[in-house]
Amino acid sequence: MAQTLRLPPDVQQALRETAAREGRSQNAVIVDAIRRYATDRTRRRDEAVRRIVAEDAELLEHMTR
Repeated sequence: MAQTLRLPPDVQQALRETAAREGRSQNAVIVDAIRRYATDRTRRRDEAVRRIVAEDAELLEHMTR
C-alpha cells in the first residue's frame, strides 16, 4: 500500500542520515521503526495488564462473585 508521510524537517533529516548510514532505503527504515514500535507497544501493554491483574487479584476475584 502506498502511503504519503509528512515529516518535520528534523525527522526527515534523521531518516535520510539513518538510511545512508545503514545502507538501507528510507522505506526500509520506516517499516522497521513501525514494526518495532508496534511490537514494543504490545509488549508494554501486555506487561501492564499482567501487573494490574497481579496487583489487583483480590479485587478482581471479589468483582466476579
